[in-house]
Amino acid sequence: MVEDPDQADIDRMLDLTTPWCLMVAATLRLPQHIAAGHHDIGALAAAAGCDRDALHAVLGHLVAKGVFTEEAPGRFAGNRAAEQLAERPFLDLEGIGGRMAWTWGTLLDYVRTGQPAYAKLFGRPFWEDLAAHPAIAADFDALMGPVGHGVPDFDIELAGGWDAIRVVADVGGGTGGLLASLLRRHPQARGILVDLPGTVARTGPVLDAAGVADRVTVRGQSFFDPLPAGADLYVLKSVLNDWPDEPTVAILRRCAQAARPEDGRIAVLGGVSPDDAPRSLDIDMLVAGGKTSTVTQFMDLARQAGLAVTAARTQASGRFVVECRTVPEEPEEGDHA
Repeated sequence: MVEDPDQADIDRMLDLTTPWCLMVAATLRLPQHIAAGHHDIGALAAAAGCDRDALHAVLGHLVAKGVFTEEAPGRFAGNRAAEQLAERPFLDLEGIGGRMAWTWGTLLDYVRTGQPAYAKLFGRPFWEDLAAHPAIAADFDALMGPVGHGVPDFDIELAGGWDAIRVVADVGGGTGGLLASLLRRHPQARGILVDLPGTVARTGPVLDAAGVADRVTVRGQSFFDPLPAGADLYVLKSVLNDWPDEPTVAILRRCAQAARPEDGRIAVLGGVSPDDAPRSLDIDMLVAGGKTSTVTQFMDLARQAGLAVTAARTQASGRFVVECRTVPEEPEEGDHA
């Protein structure tokens, strides 16, 4: 919902102090240290391994915002807001949350050039950075788990239904949350999970917990390489929004090459929006140069990959899904049936 411009509070929107203080408190595990009995600022600073005066300044700001309480000068206690801070994942500045937070500082470079400046900040492009830091990569997989790749009741409404789907390939499917959900809902289907080797190595608990491990083939590979062939449906969820046009076409082309030529389908969730949808700014743009195409723009990308858009609609769940089919190659002049 667009805010009423007459009611916009620019000063509140410009406040950077509070979110950074909250992330510092979360990174230092201040709610947990206080809950463990470290209430005095000196003891709390020692437990957190930081400077006493600097910590006091951060806590003073947060107390003024209603997070933590100061029972006596230099003596702090938790409250419900502090408990919520401890419960909120991905705020650790030394994990994936920190990578995302610091990357917002490259926004000016991105707007000026249209290209991500992530590598200038961290020394490597985003995906190479994750590969070089397994702990942060695992953090990213956890972030993408329930949020990006499926929740227990996740389903995709296909034009024509699921009856004909016997094999579904989740391309870039993370640790398997989405695929597990789809297979639970559609017991006639088997699955193929495709993601990088370090990611699919962590799929076991997800698939086992869902009771679908015996129906899934796991492939540790890049989706820029040839994909497992012959699936009835290839799913790209929260994948294309991470890439600009040229890699998007390459990913779609790999799906088109692998799909059943007569009736294979590709379903895209994320990276495509209705033509009349408001434009938005996503962290994917800054970390990896990703973008969200309108349906009209996406139709051209699909065509370049040998696909045709057959359906594009907002489903009952509120998710926008685009379906594609392969386009038969035109016989070259002089060819005969």
